[in-house]
Amino acid sequence: MSERSGFLCSGCGQHHDELPMNFSAPAPDLWSPLLAEDPESYLTSDLCVIKGQAFFVHGLVEIPVTDTGETFSWGVWVSLSRDNFDRTVILWETPGRESEPAYFGWLSTSLPLYSPATGDLKTNLHTRPIGERPFIELEPTDHPLAVEQRTGITRARVQQIVEFLLHPGQP
Repeated sequence: MSERSGFLCSGCGQHHDELPMNFSAPAPDLWSPLLAEDPESYLTSDLCVIKGQAFFVHGLVEIPVTDTGETFSWGVWVSLSRDNFDRTVILWETPGRESEPAYFGWLSTSLPLYSPATGDLKTNLHTRPIGERPFIELEPTDHPLAVEQRTGITRARVQQIVEFLLHPGQP
């Protein structure tokens, strides 16, 4: 095992065999386990509806890791209009769905380590071939997450993110 494949964690002092390159939110910020009992609400690994009025798709904010050629990704939820959500569902298992134009949405996942908060950033959801999560393109603003998506991050920044997520509350 090479040091390159893993990392020495400053949070626990242990060597981890791998540096995770993906973290994913299990549900949109608005989701509550109590909604599972609501007949107009549902949550799957890909789609979410809340009270028949809020519609979400799970996708990836991908960030290039400039010094390794890899990609770090945040699995996030994006809210869509009812029409765009319905269109997404209709085409979910349709070959060629990736040729659809992007759907406007709002980021509906709060990601740690970013200030200001990431909730409600403007996005475009790009559908990919069947079996692949959509790509979430952030509006090109000066928000730190949008800047990272455009310009990339280093492996050291990935390690900083991972350590924070593995050991929340530690400096």
